Amino acid sequence: MQLPFVERTLVLIKPDAVRRGLTGDIIGRFERAGLKIVALRMLRPALTFAKGHYPVTDVQLEQMGGKTLTTYNKLGLDPAATLGTGDAKEIGKMIHEWNAFFLSSGPVVAMVLEGVHSVKKVRSLCGKTMPIDAQPGTIRGDFASSSPAVANLLQSAVYNLIHASDDENDPEEPAKEIAYWFKKDDIVDYELASTAAMFQLQKT
Repeated sequence: MQLPFVERTLVLIKPDAVRRGLTGDIIGRFERAGLKIVALRMLRPALTFAKGHYPVTDVQLEQMGGKTLTTYNKLGLDPAATLGTGDAKEIGKMIHEWNAFFLSSGPVVAMVLEGVHSVKKVRSLCGKTMPIDAQPGTIRGDFASSSPAVANLLQSAVYNLIHASDDENDPEEPAKEIAYWFKKDDIVDYELASTAAMFQLQKT
């Protein structure tokens, strides 16, 4: 029986998590939640490739920069003094560069996970994007405590261990990101032995 609402999503275990030896623990959390790994590879992305992973539309850049300006305002900091500008779009461009540099700074474990409502499930397991806000029990909540305030002052990406596709603003984002990191032939189709125990696939 084919389960309904089965999805695939992309996960990147970032260089900070790999260097800290958290790869196995992170993968184990996904597997214990009933998610299936259907593609997996380790690589060190080139900077140009890393830049292509992150969106760069004007709206997205302004949103990223706007979040930084909100953080600076809460902390009573002057963005022009540390970043040289108070323009949201320009700050967004800086953050894009920092994110790409960080993603290309070391080994990355890229994988495709499959499961029922996998996009939402994976993001729940990861926790909020900013580790300082992530709940205990999530990957970021348990293993990281960085914040945008610290990262921006250091002119660095937020070290938040992991990336997971999001379909809230763009329903096609998971498929697009999977295609960016993997070829179609890289994905392996198989059945988990635990699936029957997790779902009522047959009447007893």
